[in-house]
Amino acid sequence: MSKGLLFDIKRFAVHDGPGIRTTVFFKGCPLRCAWCHNPESYRKQVEKTVNTRKLNGRTYREEEKVGEWMTVERVMGMIGKDAVFMNESGGGVTFSGGEPLMQPVFLEELARACVGESLHTCLDTSGYAGNDALQRVFPYIDLFLYDIKSLDKERHRRYTGKSNRLILENLRWLIKMRANIRLRVPLIPGINDREEDLKALEDLLSEAGSSVQGVDLLPYHKLAAPKHKTFRGEYAAGNIQVPEGSAMEYIRQRLEKHTNVPVGVGG
Repeated sequence: MSKGLLFDIKRFAVHDGPGIRTTVFFKGCPLRCAWCHNPESYRKQVEKTVNTRKLNGRTYREEEKVGEWMTVERVMGMIGKDAVFMNESGGGVTFSGGEPLMQPVFLEELARACVGESLHTCLDTSGYAGNDALQRVFPYIDLFLYDIKSLDKERHRRYTGKSNRLILENLRWLIKMRANIRLRVPLIPGINDREEDLKALEDLLSEAGSSVQGVDLLPYHKLAAPKHKTFRGEYAAGNIQVPEGSAMEYIRQRLEKHTNVPVGVGG
């Protein structure tokens, strides 16, 4: 049985799919989004950080390990503790990251084990992976939470470090396969909230048809700034302004009106 590199397992999650869920966070991601909420997930390797804290006028330094190789059996043991809450709430297990598709063998084994226990499965993915990895896990995923950072190829490369071509190709493959999809769009002022961005998103939703069951608009925030400074040395998105609630609501209403797809704010 293979092992997967994880950096967190969050119990009683309510923003990563329907119902009460356990979210399994995979370590390793091919993208380098300037606003990433989990920069500790970038490298597919165990890392160590040093945290400092002050107590009674003295400074203490504590070393912390980020990432751990775990077996499917061990992860399933942790998931099973909350199975009753998942089943009663219509919840399940969400695979997030990082990018879970960077570890397709482990992801397939873990997702298959969840299906074997009749647990609903979600894959929160950037879509930046070989289609063979996506095909491998497809039979064991009930819902795809599919991230769309930017539909403009130049801005996508500038702010994530990668082209969006593969992401869109995989999304269209999922649509062709009639997968259950919710698009997740981080709203970043000045980067993907312009008129041309909204129009491109509307066109994509029209193209997708009934496969896309809804859209989650995720407002940009700066909560991850300290982690960026720890793991990257700087916070590249520090000058971006947090979007106003009224702007989020305008975009939500506009997308719903033009596409007839349910749109929410937040996960």
